[in-house]
Amino acid sequence: MTADFQACARLVQLLSRAVTALDAQCQKTTLPPLAGREWYELLIRKLVPQLSDQSFLVVAVVGGTNIGKSVVFNHLAGFRASATSPLASGTKHPTCLIPRGFRDTHNLAQIFPGFRLRDWESPDGPLQEDNENWLFIRECDETPANLLILDTPDVDSDARINWERADHIRRCADVLVAVLTQQKYNDAAVKEFFRQAALEEKSILLVFNQCLLPEDEPYWPLWVGTFCAETGIKPQILYVAPNDRRAAESLELPFYERPFPPESLPDETIDRLAPRNLMTDLTSLRFGEIKLKTLAGSLHRVIDRNQGVPHWLDEIRGLSAQYHRATELLAANKLAEVADWPTIPSTLLVQEVREWWGQQRQGWSARVHDSYQFLSQVLITPLRMARNKIQGEPVDPRVTYRNREWSAVLESIEKVYEKLEWLAELGNDLLKPRLTELLSGVSRADLIRTVREAHDQSDLESELRTLVQSEMTKFANESPQYYKFFRQLDSLAAAARPAVSVIMAITGVGLVGDVVFTSAATTTLGHLTADVVGGTVAASVGESVIHEGVSQGTGLLQSHLRNLHQRFATRRATWLAELLKNHLLGTLPEELHAASRLSTSPEFMTTLNAVEDIHRMVKKLSIEAERFAADA
Repeated sequence: MTADFQACARLVQLLSRAVTALDAQCQKTTLPPLAGREWYELLIRKLVPQLSDQSFLVVAVVGGTNIGKSVVFNHLAGFRASATSPLASGTKHPTCLIPRGFRDTHNLAQIFPGFRLRDWESPDGPLQEDNENWLFIRECDETPANLLILDTPDVDSDARINWERADHIRRCADVLVAVLTQQKYNDAAVKEFFRQAALEEKSILLVFNQCLLPEDEPYWPLWVGTFCAETGIKPQILYVAPNDRRAAESLELPFYERPFPPESLPDETIDRLAPRNLMTDLTSLRFGEIKLKTLAGSLHRVIDRNQGVPHWLDEIRGLSAQYHRATELLAANKLAEVADWPTIPSTLLVQEVREWWGQQRQGWSARVHDSYQFLSQVLITPLRMARNKIQGEPVDPRVTYRNREWSAVLESIEKVYEKLEWLAELGNDLLKPRLTELLSGVSRADLIRTVREAHDQSDLESELRTLVQSEMTKFANESPQYYKFFRQLDSLAAAARPAVSVIMAITGVGLVGDVVFTSAATTTLGHLTADVVGGTVAASVGESVIHEGVSQGTGLLQSHLRNLHQRFATRRATWLAELLKNHLLGTLPEELHAASRLSTSPEFMTTLNAVEDIHRMVKKLSIEAERFAADA
C-alpha cells in the first residue's frame, strides 16, 4: 500500500508540473485559464498537498444555512468549538481542529492551499465578514491524532465567496459529514455541492438533522432517498437527529444510526435505538479504505475523458489547429511584395570593392597603388570639373538611392495595410479580432513617421561595406589559391605603374573608374584587373599565363559578387520587414506560430504521458479498493 501511495505521489507531482508548464505556454492564447476548473482545483488542493501522507484524514462538516452544522461540529469536538445560534449566525470562515503537535510534523499551508492560517481565539472569529480566506486553527487534546476536523461556511450562502471557501474545503477533505434538514435536502445549491462530492467519490457520513420524532419517521426516508437519488451520494453511515435545541446547546443531541438505503428500515422504532457517538464512529472507520477510495475518486475526476485533463488536452489540440490555420493564412497572403525594389548604384558598389581590395595591400605595393590613385585623381579632377560645367553638377548617387528606396518603402507600407485590412475582414475567427485590435492601435501616419525617422538614420554605406567585405572575405577564404593569384597580379601591376602613368594620362585608362561598366560583377572584376586590361602586366609576365589564371579565378569571384545588388536589396527589405513587425505586427507572428505548435510541444507530450500512467494507476487502485471492501 505504501508503495502505491508513493508511486501515485510521483505521478501526481509529474502531472502537476507538466500541467503548470503547459498552462504557461497557453497564456497568450484564447484558452480559458486552469483556475476554476474542477479537476485542476482537485489536483492542487487535494492530490498534490495530501497524497504523500497517509497518516491522517481530513473530515469536514458541510451543508446549507441554519441546519446545525456547527452543532454537529461541536459534538465531534466534544466542546463548544464553534458558535451556534437559532438565528443562523452563519460561519464565514472554516475552523479546523488539529491534534496537539500536528503542526510540528505537517505543513498546514500545503494541506489547505488557498487559505491564510490564523490561530483560533474565540467561537466568534469565523463569523466575521472578511474578503480574505482565513482558516482558523485550534489545537485540541481531545482531537484524535489522525483526524483534522473542520466546520465550514454554508454551501448555499448569499455570499458567493462562502461557496468558494466551502468548495475548497470539499476538495481537501477525505470524509464529509453531510448535514441535511427537511428545509434543505432539496435545495438546488446544496444538491449541486454534493453532486461534485459524489463525482469525487468522497466518503460521506449523512446526518439528517432537526427531525420531529417520531412524527417524521415515515417522511425522512423519502427526503433522504430523494437527495441521494439526485446527487449520487451513497453514505457510509446514515444518522437521524431530533430537533432538540436544549440538547444541541448542551452537547447532548442524540444521533441515531439508520440503515441505508432508508427503504429497508428495521421494525424497531427510533425510541428503542441507542444514540451513537459521532467521534467514536468516525475514528473506527477504515482509514486505508477511505484513503484509497478518496484517492481513486479524485484521480478519476482529474483524468475524466469529458471533464478532466484529457478534455483540456483536446481543447488545446483544437485551438492549436486553429492557430496553425491562422499562421498559414498570414503566411500565404504575403503582406508586402515590391516587384522593383531599387538596386544600389554600381558606382557605390565598385567603390566599396576597391576599398576592400586596397585594405589587403601591404608594403611597397600599397604605397605605389596609393600614389597611383592620387595621381589619377589629380589628372581626373580637371576633366570632371569640365564635365560638370557642361552637364551640371551630378546628383549624389546616395541621395538618388535614398529617394528611390523611400518610394519603395511607402509602397510596401500601403500594401501591408491593404492586406491586413483585407485579412481583418475575411480572415478566420481567430485572426480577425487580433488584426482588428492591431490596426486600431497603430495609425498609418504614426507608422510612416516612425519608419521615416528610421530610414533617415540608416547608414547605407556601412551596410554596403559590411556586405562587400563579407562576400570578398568569403571568396578569399574559400578560394585561397585564386585570391593569392589576384594579389600577385596586383603586385605586378604596382611594379609596372610608374612606367605607364603618362600613357594613362593620354589614353584615359585611369578614367575607367568613372565610366564604362554596368553590371556589378563585371565592374568589380574590371577594376580589380584594370592594370591587366591596360596591357602593362601582359607585357611583363606573358598573356597566356594571365588569361589562364584570370579565367579560372574570375568564375569563382563572380559567383560571390554576381548577386551583390540583389543581396543588398534583400537586406534593405529585411530591415523594413523588421520595422513593420516591431511597430505594427508586434509579437503576433511569433504568438501564432508558438500557439500552433502547442499540441506537439514537450509540455503537451509530458502531460499526455502522465495522464496515461495515471490511468493505469487508477485501475490498480480500484482493484485494491474492491479488495478492501471485500475484506470488510
